Amino acid sequence: MKNTKVLVLAECAIMLGLSIALSFVKVWKMPMGGSVTLLSMLPLILISVKYGIKIGLPVAFLYAGFQFGVDIGEVMTWGMTPGAIVGMSVLDYLIPFTGLGLAGVFRYKKLPGWCAGIAVVMVLRFAGHFTSGIIIFGQWAPEDWNVALYSLVYNGAYMLPELIFTMLGAIFLLKTPHVRTLFSPV
Repeated sequence: MKNTKVLVLAECAIMLGLSIALSFVKVWKMPMGGSVTLLSMLPLILISVKYGIKIGLPVAFLYAGFQFGVDIGEVMTWGMTPGAIVGMSVLDYLIPFTGLGLAGVFRYKKLPGWCAGIAVVMVLRFAGHFTSGIIIFGQWAPEDWNVALYSLVYNGAYMLPELIFTMLGAIFLLKTPHVRTLFSPV
């Protein structure tokens, strides 16, 4: 029993570290936050698929804290009020990145369920960024743009490619028999 807990802890630490490392490999970066990374969310998603949301959520919460810690220095240069920073930390970090731990919600449905879980968490992540874009970052929308449309376009510009890359990466990996066995629900 003790060895099993150590194995789970070790796998979670390795996958969290892999997600963190991959988050630094940016395919492109948006000017006011947001980027397309090299599958940085996939290791967290795989942990949630394998162990469920009871393990996936705390690991994703740690990732959310790390992402906020890395980005807060840049965020502080944007001239935001303390209230906006708190709102942004919840809507752009806490909810979207912790939500990745919910990817295992359909984990017993095999590959279609895993893909559905990925879609759900990516939509949840987009919803957090979209809401933040309206409430907090709407002040930077061009004058002739509707704030909701601005947030939709801005956040969709990196979240849609991130969704596609993550989904394709998951399908590719999980169709490989060895990887599928390694990350099958326990």
